[in-house]
Amino acid sequence: MNKKYILTIDQGTTSTRSIIFDQNGKIVGLSQMEFSQICRKSGWVEHNPEEIFETVVQTMVGSLKNANLSWEDIKGIGITNQRETTIIWDKKTGIPIHNAICWQSRQSQSICEKWKKEGIEELVFQKTGLLINPYFSASKIVWLLKNVKGAYEKALNGELLFGTIDSYLVWKLSNQKYHITDVSNASRTLLFNINNVAWDDELLTKFDIPKNILPKVVDTSGINAYSIYFKGYEIPIAAIVGDQQASLFGQCCFEKGDTKSTYGTGCFILMNTKNQLILSKKGLLSTVAWKIKGKVEYALEGSVFVAGSAIQWLRDGLDFFEKSSDCEKMIRTDGSNGVYLVPAFVGLGTPYWDNDARGAIFGITRASTKEHITVAALEAIAYQACDVMEVMQEEAASPIQYLGVDGGASVNNYLMQFQADIMNTKLIRPMCHETTALGAMYLAGLALGVYTSLDEIKNMHQVEQVFVADEDDAWRNKKIKGWKKAVYATMQYK
Repeated sequence: MNKKYILTIDQGTTSTRSIIFDQNGKIVGLSQMEFSQICRKSGWVEHNPEEIFETVVQTMVGSLKNANLSWEDIKGIGITNQRETTIIWDKKTGIPIHNAICWQSRQSQSICEKWKKEGIEELVFQKTGLLINPYFSASKIVWLLKNVKGAYEKALNGELLFGTIDSYLVWKLSNQKYHITDVSNASRTLLFNINNVAWDDELLTKFDIPKNILPKVVDTSGINAYSIYFKGYEIPIAAIVGDQQASLFGQCCFEKGDTKSTYGTGCFILMNTKNQLILSKKGLLSTVAWKIKGKVEYALEGSVFVAGSAIQWLRDGLDFFEKSSDCEKMIRTDGSNGVYLVPAFVGLGTPYWDNDARGAIFGITRASTKEHITVAALEAIAYQACDVMEVMQEEAASPIQYLGVDGGASVNNYLMQFQADIMNTKLIRPMCHETTALGAMYLAGLALGVYTSLDEIKNMHQVEQVFVADEDDAWRNKKIKGWKKAVYATMQYK
C-alpha cells in the first residue's frame, strides 16, 4: 500500500493534539486531550512529563481511530511542541527527576538575576539572540540540578538527560534509542550559539551545566529517528520543530520579510529573515527558524504577553459575556468610542519590556459601556501586534507585504479587519486553522519525499479570507497616537 498520510503531534501548553493529514494538507483525523497544570507556588507552572506522554500516545491512537486508518497507513510523524519547557530524566530508568518546568514558570527568576549581576547579558545576547530570562531553558535546567537532591552529581556522571518536550517525546517513542532535538528548539534554550549553530561551551561553563546531558542537534526536516513504541511498527520521525516556527512554516512564510502572527493567549509574531541573522537593538528576539537539507534560516520574534487572555478576563473576571466568541456580537458602529485598554496584566512585552507595568483603561466617559471596553480589548490586541511589527520592519529593513494570521482569536473578523487597517497591510487567514500542526506536516512531507519543493507546498496552500486595509492615514495616525499615549501613561503609573 502506498502510504499517503502524515501524523503530526502538536504538544501544547495545556493540551496535546494528534492530527493526521493527507498529502493535500487535508485533516482526516484529530484527537485532543488536556493535561494538568501544576502551580505549587505563585508564578510556578509545571507539568507531569509522564502524563504528557500518555496524552501523546492516547491522541495518536485516537486520531487513527477517528480517521479509520491503521499504523500501516502512516508514512511518517512530525512533532511540534511548546518551546523552552524543560525536562530532566534518568538515562537508565527513563523516570523524570522532577516535573517539567513550563516556559511560563518564573521559579528560576533568582538564577537569572544572579547572571545579570555577573554582567553577561550582552555575551548571551550576541551568542543566542535571546535575553536572560526565566522564559528560556537554561535557568530551568540549573534550578532542577540545584534543587533536586543529587541531580547535579548524577548529571556530572552522565546519568541524566535534558530535553525540551520534543526530545522527551522522541526518546520515549523510540524506546530510549534517540536523544535529539532540532535547531529551532535548541535555539530557545539560551545554550545554543545561533551564529555557528552549535551548543556553546562558554555559556555552558558560565551556567555550570554539564554538556553531556544535552541532546544531539539535528535538522528540522529530516528522518533522524524512528518511532517503535507501537509494537510491530517502525515509523520515521521526519520533522521536529518548535510551535511558533512550525506556524511560520505552515503559513508558507518562505521569503525574506514574510511574517505571521499567532493570536492565542498571548501573541507571537515571527518574520522570516532567511540567511540573515539580525540581532535586534529594540527588544526583538533572534531565533533559528528551521534547518532544511543543512541550510539554516533565521527569524525575528516579538511577543505580546496578553492577547486572547484579555478577552478571557472580560468573560471570566468581569462577566461581560458567556463565551469568548460572544464578544463579536458586542461590536457597535461607534467601535470603542475613544476608549483605550492597555492589558499590561503581567507587564508589557516587545518593544517596551516593562515587567512592572499594569493594566489600565483610558478615555472612559459616562457614555462608555461594556461594549466599548470589549472593542477596546480587541483593538488592544491589534495595537500590541502593530508595535512589534513596526520594530520588525525597521530592523529588518523589510516592509511587511502581508501578514499570515492564525490562532483562536484570528477567527474574530472585527479584530482581523482592525489589524489590517491599523497596519495598513493585507491579512491572510488560511483555510486550515491548525497552522502549527500543518507546518510540522509540511516539514515532515519534505523529508519523506511527499513534497519536492517549497513552491509545491505554497501552491497547495489554501486561503479562507483576505482582509485589506480600508481606512486612511489620518484615521490610522490618530488611533495610533491615542494608543501610544495610553501605553506611556500606563508605564508611568507604578
